[in-house]
Amino acid sequence: MKLDSSKSDHAIESSWHNLNWLNKCFSTESPEDFQAYSWVKLLELPNPYSFDEALLLCHVSSQEWLAWIPDHGEAQLHISQFSH
Repeated sequence: MKLDSSKSDHAIESSWHNLNWLNKCFSTESPEDFQAYSWVKLLELPNPYSFDEALLLCHVSSQEWLAWIPDHGEAQLHISQFSH
């Protein structure tokens, strides 16, 4: 059996759809609005196959969090990249 790793039209279409985070780039939420071990909605996907939610693990700085994203792994996220 051969695995076809080429992207389908649907995968490409999905990744373009998720670029709407640019409209929300300047978040009005403060860092205190988020808590460790809570799930947040990603405004951009790290890859077309990852989930659209992330589990916040800990603060990296006042504006950044270390997060775990299913089907992607750990990522460092700025607060403008996610919302409640």
